[in-house]
Amino acid sequence: MNKFLSEFDSPPNRVDTSSLKWEKYADSDIIPLWVADMDFKSPQSVIDQAKISADHGNFGYGCPPKGLVELLISRSADLYDWEINPEWIVWLPGMVCALNVCCRALLEDSSQAIIQTPIYPPFLTASRNFNLPLVKVPLVLEGSRFTIDFNSLATLKTNPGDLFMLCHPHNPVGTLFNKDELLSLTNWIVERDLYLCSDEIHCDLILGKDLHHISPASLTSKVAEKTITLMAPSKTFNIAGFGCSFAIISNSELRLKFRRAMRGIVPDPPAMGFLLADAAYREGEPWRLSLIDYLQGNRELAMIELAGMDGLVPHSPEATYLLWIDARTLPVDNPHEFFEKNGVGLSDGADFDAPGFLRLNLGCARKLLTEALARMSNACKKLRTT
Repeated sequence: MNKFLSEFDSPPNRVDTSSLKWEKYADSDIIPLWVADMDFKSPQSVIDQAKISADHGNFGYGCPPKGLVELLISRSADLYDWEINPEWIVWLPGMVCALNVCCRALLEDSSQAIIQTPIYPPFLTASRNFNLPLVKVPLVLEGSRFTIDFNSLATLKTNPGDLFMLCHPHNPVGTLFNKDELLSLTNWIVERDLYLCSDEIHCDLILGKDLHHISPASLTSKVAEKTITLMAPSKTFNIAGFGCSFAIISNSELRLKFRRAMRGIVPDPPAMGFLLADAAYREGEPWRLSLIDYLQGNRELAMIELAGMDGLVPHSPEATYLLWIDARTLPVDNPHEFFEKNGVGLSDGADFDAPGFLRLNLGCARKLLTEALARMSNACKKLRTT
């Protein structure tokens, strides 16, 4: 039995709390299921630490608390079977800035950045912020699962030092790339002498007991030497508002390039961010496992309901709390606007370079999700009768 069930079923009311997710549709009857931000309270250990910090009353500059680095090292070994060293860790205030730092760090080496679409919007803009040409290789659909198009990669023109930017697990399609896929991809990267930036922010939200997250940098030393791995507790424990992320870079020369690209621009995480990350990782594991159980239930509910709606094809995520929906056969000009007008605010696939698709956030109370799905179903039924 899920010991946190009542907590997940009754999240706090986020209206009038300066919540980006909920303020978008303030003063309307639209249910917000768009930005990747869960409605649930963070683990109690995180809340307790926030109260301690608030009561202390000083909010000056921060540094990692004692033991946090050792905690990351032990977690990496236990969860990902990856032995990392303390000096490999570079602290950052957020994942989006980390993607941009990667591009800035490798401007002298790379002639282009390569991404797989559809993809989280900052992947589409990071390289362009530095006038680094962007090459888009669409994912391919095999059955009901999106995967890497190795045929396209084989014919892709690259130069040594180019940057491949991987989202793993993938946002928005929810694919957790398996070992065979990652071995094929990293062999291609090593053969081409490319750099790899691997965004693994959703790696602790794997929705299947038979699935296991593998960091590409853990596969071989040759891959590790070319890889910048990005991780954070923010999505897993719902603490994105207190930015604390980190890069793992084993190659000292590459790590120096990364640090130089940060200088004068990227600040350290705030003290609260460090402390909440430590509290989440140190004591939040029972909560995380219960969260995964709850998200699995939400996924099952959404897949059943969406599959019965004409014009929608849902793709079950292997990881993340995000569900990708193909709405291209829905007889409307703009699926995103259509569902907004019918009371459900989803993410527009156009933002991910996939017009006609939608992304639904499963990180909410089941009652709210049920109501949103009912609204979507009724909207689709109306289309059949008009």
